[in-house]
Amino acid sequence: MAYRSELEARLARKTTKAIVDYQMIEDGDRVMVGLSGGKDSWALLQVLDELRRRAPIRFTLVAVNVDSGYKEYKHELIASTCRAHGWELRIEHTDIGELIDDMLDEGDTPCSLCARFRRGVLYRIASEVGATKIALGHHADDFIETLLLNLFFAGALRAMPAKLVSDNGAHVVIRPLVYVGEEEARAYAKECELPIVGCCCPACGDLGLQRQRAKRLLTELEREHPGVKQSMLKALSNVAPRHLLDTRLNPPAELKVRLTASAEATAVKKADFIPLAASGSGRTIA
Repeated sequence: MAYRSELEARLARKTTKAIVDYQMIEDGDRVMVGLSGGKDSWALLQVLDELRRRAPIRFTLVAVNVDSGYKEYKHELIASTCRAHGWELRIEHTDIGELIDDMLDEGDTPCSLCARFRRGVLYRIASEVGATKIALGHHADDFIETLLLNLFFAGALRAMPAKLVSDNGAHVVIRPLVYVGEEEARAYAKECELPIVGCCCPACGDLGLQRQRAKRLLTELEREHPGVKQSMLKALSNVAPRHLLDTRLNPPAELKVRLTASAEATAVKKADFIPLAASGSGRTIA
């Protein structure tokens, strides 16, 4: 069965590679896709459905949409689109938007708090629908931007994992689009004529937010140095712990022991070649 376009074939290859590299989906899995209505989650649901039809293993999909409670949110458009494609969907109505408004101080960024609330809802629903995996639509640009955000503003060398087990061990979160660029996801959602539904949060798309600043920086770097984003993504799987400053990776005490052991081994090796004076003669023997 041929793919509908070269773009779909490319996304399928990249997604398949991620699934294989990180052992994301196994035979018999029920994969719950977090469907926000944005381009990334639509692209993820569509490409996973295409792979499901072709995969040598059997797995099922269920989309879950978390409605944050904003009146303008077009959850019915999401529902009708899923019905048209034959995708199983559950919509969970919440008051997350109202909770965030009550908790945040003026000028604070709501995105991280909103993400935590939504993640909690997804965990709960995953248990209710019997999902064995929770698939999120984070793409390659998200990984790179998160790396920069933590580096610049959090003092941490950290991005996000392609596969994560929740703290209580009850859920497995996967990000199959880790090798897919944002522009590819946008183009694919458009090609498939999937409706882009905004979250309706007043802060969404605010160019003053730190993530948007990181996005602009990466755009400029990629324009000046094509391939820099791909290099940064590769760096996340090419870590050299010995060349970092974290003493948890390189405990000073262990380094000292290693250095001492190395010095002793070198001394013993040299001793094996020191000439020995032959008894009763002026000659030496090796």
